[in-house]
Amino acid sequence: MADPLKGWGCRELLLLFLFLGTQRRARAGQIRYSLREEPDKGSFVGNIAKDLGLEPQALAERGVRIVSRGRIQLFALNPGSGSLVTAGRIDREELCAQSAQCLVSFNILIENKMKIYGVEVEIIDINDNFPRFRDEEVKVKVNENAATGTRLVLPFARDADVGVNSLQSYQLSSNMHFSLDEKSGSDGQKYPELVLEQPLDREKVAVHDLLLTALDGGDPVLSSTTHIRVMVLDANDNAPQFTRSEYRVSVPESIPVGTRLLTLTATDPDEGINGKLTYSFRNEEDKISQTFQLDSNLGEISTVQSLDYEESRFYLMEVVAQDGGALLASANVVVTVQDVNDNVPEMILTSLASSVSEDCPPGTVIALFSVHDGDSGENGEVACSISRNLPFKLEKSVDNYYHLLTTRTLDREDISDYNITVTVIDRGNPPLSSENHISLKVADINDNPPSFPHTSYSTYIPENNPRGISIFSVTALDPDSGKNAQVTYSLAKDTFQGTSLSSYVSINSDTGVLYALGSFDYEQVRNLQLWVTASDSGDPPLSSNVSLSLFVLDQNDNTPEILYPTLPTDGSTGVELAPRSAEPGYLVTKVVAVDRDSGQNAWLSYRLLKASEPGLFAVGLHSGEVRTARALLDRDALKQSLVVAVQDHGQPPLSATVTLTVAVADSIPDVLADLTSLESLANHDDSSLTLYLVVAVAAVSCVFLAFVIVLLALKLRRWHTSRMLQASGGGLASVPASHFVGVDGVRAFLQTYSHEISLTADSGKSHLIFPQPNYADTLISHESCEKSEPLLISEKINANEELEVVQVSSFTVEILETFSSLVSSIIFLLHSKINYVNSKSLFALFRD
Repeated sequence: MADPLKGWGCRELLLLFLFLGTQRRARAGQIRYSLREEPDKGSFVGNIAKDLGLEPQALAERGVRIVSRGRIQLFALNPGSGSLVTAGRIDREELCAQSAQCLVSFNILIENKMKIYGVEVEIIDINDNFPRFRDEEVKVKVNENAATGTRLVLPFARDADVGVNSLQSYQLSSNMHFSLDEKSGSDGQKYPELVLEQPLDREKVAVHDLLLTALDGGDPVLSSTTHIRVMVLDANDNAPQFTRSEYRVSVPESIPVGTRLLTLTATDPDEGINGKLTYSFRNEEDKISQTFQLDSNLGEISTVQSLDYEESRFYLMEVVAQDGGALLASANVVVTVQDVNDNVPEMILTSLASSVSEDCPPGTVIALFSVHDGDSGENGEVACSISRNLPFKLEKSVDNYYHLLTTRTLDREDISDYNITVTVIDRGNPPLSSENHISLKVADINDNPPSFPHTSYSTYIPENNPRGISIFSVTALDPDSGKNAQVTYSLAKDTFQGTSLSSYVSINSDTGVLYALGSFDYEQVRNLQLWVTASDSGDPPLSSNVSLSLFVLDQNDNTPEILYPTLPTDGSTGVELAPRSAEPGYLVTKVVAVDRDSGQNAWLSYRLLKASEPGLFAVGLHSGEVRTARALLDRDALKQSLVVAVQDHGQPPLSATVTLTVAVADSIPDVLADLTSLESLANHDDSSLTLYLVVAVAAVSCVFLAFVIVLLALKLRRWHTSRMLQASGGGLASVPASHFVGVDGVRAFLQTYSHEISLTADSGKSHLIFPQPNYADTLISHESCEKSEPLLISEKINANEELEVVQVSSFTVEILETFSSLVSSIIFLLHSKINYVNSKSLFALFRD
């Protein structure tokens, strides 16, 4: 079998091996490709999706992109095919100049994993540049006496291509006097020289026109030409000579512009114009002429612009010394630029998360960035750092890439924004550094419930308030942000006196202002205990409660209410009795009043507003007791009218009045005696009824007289009891109590006293019971006022008589029971009638 590689040249084999070697993934995440320069835009470079282990459609989904420090993006990703393609024109000469190997490096970033891969693309040279001479025409001077074999330096050509595509040879147009020779310099450059083959004769040929052609080794071969004019001069038999064939100088890149670097020295033993030397650069590049200046007379080389180690590390130039006779000598000058730490390290942010949740776990990647320093050696070695008191750390990735990670859980309520300063410093002397700021916002989560400034609140509202009035405002604060900090307010469901609290008050859900839904009445509602709930709008929502005590303030809206004396329900008028023998300060009665308000609104004071006899009575300011101010006189009227005012201490004060009628008499019989003139007021039916009752009593007495002997013992005892009652009735004149007598019966309503009256047909033997006075400020209890009626006393006396008769004879007992019941009924009717007539007459008197 024939060898398939047979007939292939070295160049083709080299390209094949480079291509096969670059189509694999390099170690440590490095991917390498090769590409011929000057491809069309969108030309295929390599299957990047396959080398990354991804499907083509996953490139866009995972955020795969090219990260490069260069200003011009040379390559792009084809998301449809997953290929790496060219983004535009790629010129190897612009990228790498004369470097033997041209590598373009960049990084591929997988965004969702924050993983980065290094990629290198080797740009393979093609023969796209012609060899180029600096000048289209060059003049060369030579003495006519120049010996055969004299060499004249010719201008050399430059080819931007490298390898076989670079400059390979020169050709000289045919002539009989000169031949062409080539020399290779230390830099690999080929330098053409013109060799004199036959002696010159200026008188025959003063100028020789030659054509120098430069050829490269490309396929096809490219070439360029320059016109050489050889000027034949008169004889100058001594050529200039430099002291050294090569001059070297090393200078720091920071030297100022205009600094003299070195001085070249050449000598010529000739005299006159043939010995005067001039210095010049030969075949200098534009970069040389723009950077350095050569003094043509002194041979001094100085700078005309700043040197930059990062732009060029050394400069190679050729200096020619020529005398006036056209003889010349050349020397090479090498200027080496020393690096100084003049480049500040820089940070390039590749990927950044603008915000991070406060509940993110430690180790979350925040940012990916790279650092670069244009210096070399230690001046180009950099280190990154951040402040130690931050919850972040730096972690080195591939190449000069770093990850910024969290070290612990973040708390937005503690710190909501971080301004992270990344310091990049090199190892130069002195070191240079730069600071770069990364801003990071902490995203909020609903981890804080609303909180009230106080554990409880209390407020006050006066009663009779307008409906809808603002009572109080509560505010809860939520340290979260956004909707997690939007607080709404509500009232907890509860009841008061069987009614929902929501019927009393309401709260604005947005502002927390509490409103009264109705008018409060202190006498019905004195305080409300509320629970206010503050809830945020998070998911799930958080809430907190606070107690609010609402106190209703009393207003003076209730008039004092007089409890005693009260007007009878039958329309009659009450009368108080005061004996004429009363001393000054004697308690006649007491006005009792209450106020439904509280505090000073319920503090009552009493005063005598009007009196029929000024100066006779006085009213206690705080007790309401009506007492005599002086002794009663005979000339004082029987009927005294008093108007007592009761006033509270509210603002404004409210008051009530009551009219008292006081009867001045030593005893009730005295009052009744005065009623004889009023007997005509009694109607005829009342007199007839009284007569019938008296006749009935007389008839019963006659029948009962037959039993006097049997009942003598019992009668004697009853007579004894009757005497005791008369003795008690004899004290009527010194009765120390006030009386209240009503029409349609005798009624007694006393606060400080209680008494009972039992009247017979003749008023002189009236039966009265007067308990001891009670000076309490409150009304007497019902138990203390419950006394036996006179009728019941008579029944008890009759019962005693019956017991005695039983001892005599059971038959007598039965008769006594029958008569006793009859007598008791008649006496009761008579007693009631007399009381009614007398009382009615008494009140009629005072009404007049």
